[in-house]
Amino acid sequence: MRSLKFLTVFLLPLCVYFSFTMHGLITYLPLLFSFALIPLVEFLFKPTSGNFSKEQEKKEKENKIYTYILYLTIPIQLYFLFLFFDVIQEPGLKTYELVGRIIGMGLLSGTIGINVGHELGHRNNRFDEFLGEILLLSSINTHFLPYHNAGHHLNVATPKDAATARKNEWIYTFYIRSHFTSYLQAWQYENKRLTLSERSWFHYQNRMIIYTLLNIILLASIFYFFGLFALLSFIAASVIGILLLESVNYIEHYGLLRKQTESGRYEKVKRTHSWNSDHVIGKLMLFNLSRHSDHHYNGSKHYQILKSLPESPQMPTGYPGMVILSLIPPLWFSIMNKKLQEI
Repeated sequence: MRSLKFLTVFLLPLCVYFSFTMHGLITYLPLLFSFALIPLVEFLFKPTSGNFSKEQEKKEKENKIYTYILYLTIPIQLYFLFLFFDVIQEPGLKTYELVGRIIGMGLLSGTIGINVGHELGHRNNRFDEFLGEILLLSSINTHFLPYHNAGHHLNVATPKDAATARKNEWIYTFYIRSHFTSYLQAWQYENKRLTLSERSWFHYQNRMIIYTLLNIILLASIFYFFGLFALLSFIAASVIGILLLESVNYIEHYGLLRKQTESGRYEKVKRTHSWNSDHVIGKLMLFNLSRHSDHHYNGSKHYQILKSLPESPQMPTGYPGMVILSLIPPLWFSIMNKKLQEI
């Protein structure tokens, strides 16, 4: 029964369905749900930092229902993607209603397409990784896996990491630096991987070449079957999903740095090198992503058994509230810079 609580994530697709099938301000229901209702509810519930015992952890790790819930998100994401191409071209749709539906698809792409793609991309089997690639392709953010697994987890909390926000860095400049630098580094990591195995970078096993071709095929197919307007709307929704990802990157590692040894190398990643949140709704909606320190300590650890530990720095509120706070840089700096001094 513990696993079924993660079905909470499907409240977002439900909101998106109302957005896609109704008119007026209800088209903004996914946005209101994610960034008004959830932050409000998280103020009413105390964070929960409890962990499984060793016996429970072993049992829950083997519980396949947790993985089946992840699998269930894939047909839902694809269904809403195809529904999106239809509903944005509905005759008589007002501009603000179109914007609401694009935002809804974007939030779905960020929460399911990228976040679940991230979880599956860490699994040590090709089938799960392939499913993660499908989800990331649905948000045209396929470069995430090569960069994230080979770069971010290695260089987190150092100046080398594109996804680690620096102290006093505005989130708006971080968006640009993180996304485009991570894309370039994804190519570099793939080229390095192939070079070490004595293969040319221009090889069919270069994932960035494959991903690039798939992105082109996807975009061309949308244009061919649904038209230019659908293509532009899809790109707009994907940008929203990517910005949601980068906002989460920003709040997860803001200002945290690993110590550098005399030899110039950085200390090993510890559970103090990511911000954590034990707020209940955020944990369920993002598959325990907010227990981020333990994830970085062991990237292949399945989401259901991630731990909350006292040494991990804690966010003052859940992920949605922190994202809203980050969009107001002076307020963000005044709060988070003080918390950095307490670490």
